Amino acid sequence: MTDGDLLPMPTDWQRALAVVAHPDDLEYGCAGAVAKWTAQGRAVTYLLASRGEAGIDGLEPERCAEVRTAEQIASAAVVGVDQVEFLDHPDGLIEYGIPLRREIAAAIRRHRPELVVLINHHDTWENGWLNMADHRHVGQAALDAVRDAGNRWLFRDLGLEPWGGVRWAAIGASPHCTHAEDITDTLDRGIASLREHKAYLDGLGGEMGDPEVLLRDVAIEAGKRFGGRPACTFELVTC
Repeated sequence: MTDGDLLPMPTDWQRALAVVAHPDDLEYGCAGAVAKWTAQGRAVTYLLASRGEAGIDGLEPERCAEVRTAEQIASAAVVGVDQVEFLDHPDGLIEYGIPLRREIAAAIRRHRPELVVLINHHDTWENGWLNMADHRHVGQAALDAVRDAGNRWLFRDLGLEPWGGVRWAAIGASPHCTHAEDITDTLDRGIASLREHKAYLDGLGGEMGDPEVLLRDVAIEAGKRFGGRPACTFELVTC
């Protein structure tokens, strides 16, 4: 994170599309904010590039995909999201390129969001650890797809009207965060949402496998720059 206070997230929107690489990506940081937004009557849809089939070492990919798909749908329901879509790109080998941009642009045209939510697509995390290729490729493709979706001369074969109404991209867990959402009332729902990823958490173990400790500590730490209130942080990009 950078120094200084964080600004509040915008509130003058009604529809969001969250685009990430894997099941559990949104739950590690954004789910508390999603729970708040849906409780306020806003519509949020999840779009996942993969089903996370390469994410559990002790579970073969075909079975893992089934388990993690079910866990993601249950997890989304906890925070009020009932639309979860999967693009079925290969977990761990998602490629940036025109096909991925096309699929995300199609989703933007279908759902017509004002806010697109991503997770960190930068080379590293706040602690300096290397980010993985899937996160980087999906995040960059989603940012590019925001512009693609508004250009009627791109992807004409989709048969969908262009949508240039995305006003912001909100990048969760970014090392360059600028804004935050107060999740005092929805932190517990965010934690419960991550708990639905039971098989994945069991495979991780350790601190990363304990939603209560991890998410609460992160939210409290973020709140030190946001009036002392537990928060989800975002890098907000105007589109």
